[in-house]
Amino acid sequence: MDTSETLLGLDCTATGERYAPDHVGRSDVGAPLTPAYDLDAVDPAALPADPDSLWAYDALLPVPATDAVSAGEGATPLLDADGLAADLGVGSVLLKDEGRNPTGTILDRGLSVAVTMAAASGADLLALAAPGNAGQSAAAYAGRIGTDCYAYLPSRAPFPNKAMVNVHGADMRVIGGRYPDALDALDSDLVADWHSLQEFTTPYRHDGYRTLAYEVAGARDWTAPDAVVVAVGTGETLVGIERGFRDLMELGLTDRVPRVHAVQAEGCAPVVEAHDAGADAVDPVAYPDTICGELEIPDPAGGSLALDALDGSGGDAVAVADEDLLESAVALTQRLGTEVGATGGAAAAGAWELAERGALDDDGTVVLINADAGVKTADLLRSHLMGQGV
Repeated sequence: MDTSETLLGLDCTATGERYAPDHVGRSDVGAPLTPAYDLDAVDPAALPADPDSLWAYDALLPVPATDAVSAGEGATPLLDADGLAADLGVGSVLLKDEGRNPTGTILDRGLSVAVTMAAASGADLLALAAPGNAGQSAAAYAGRIGTDCYAYLPSRAPFPNKAMVNVHGADMRVIGGRYPDALDALDSDLVADWHSLQEFTTPYRHDGYRTLAYEVAGARDWTAPDAVVVAVGTGETLVGIERGFRDLMELGLTDRVPRVHAVQAEGCAPVVEAHDAGADAVDPVAYPDTICGELEIPDPAGGSLALDALDGSGGDAVAVADEDLLESAVALTQRLGTEVGATGGAAAAGAWELAERGALDDDGTVVLINADAGVKTADLLRSHLMGQGV
């Protein structure tokens, strides 16, 4: 495997033991691995403030951009939301619109990197279970390199995800129930040897979200915002974003890591509950129930790492009602003209709750992550409006 000169290997998040870059799966103690880079070998001045894709940051990624499996992901816009800033009582609010990625989701960042490394290792069959978006994204990137891919989705996954998995050419298995049922089915039903694209099983999926932090700071003349608000399901986006800002501080490009705040749905909030309890690990939610399937992850694989990221950045964690996240998605869509999905609505609703708690600075800059496009959950948003008689 030809890797970038800065990639040192994969570090066990439990023991710190270092593994080779081509190691597949978790560490010997069953913990997630995370890529380690030689930041001393990175020239900060060479990092672009205005990239054309996330692979413009290949000095901080596992392979050169020329070897990437890419569909032009990243380089998403950072939109002003001045009206929301006034409502929240903060200096400014910016929306990082990840719905502009190739399959309309932030997960394209992670799956581009993960599929790139799977291809570099010679994998000929890729597989994962997903609530919806990750299955579609994986299918898209597998299709770019003509590699077989199995996506296990729960029956309640949105129709656009199911349809596009097949359109991209992947094999889909729809499993009755929820995300844990799809995950169980993947582990029990797929008997062929396969390369996992599962979050925190592949070490390279959460690695891709670091680039979002680079783009946000670069767009602001290498100034970190005061706070970032992100909806949390598996934990992968929060973990990657927090680490990306930490990279920039260690490189001397920014002077701080912003407070990274986590938002979950009230019906499935294991990270919030663990954070409030001061725990270092999450307890699975016995009966998860939220209308936002991307957030209905009762036992997140990145739960402990998400708690570490919250503690490391000084962030808070809040839970929001389904009605509030849908209302926020609709309100932002109407105000900004871009399409905000239910997951992005959760981030916005969480910002309201954080503001009410006094967790946001009066003169601070807050970045909200719109994790997916409104078209992903258009039926939910329309149903919400119909419930209001619209």
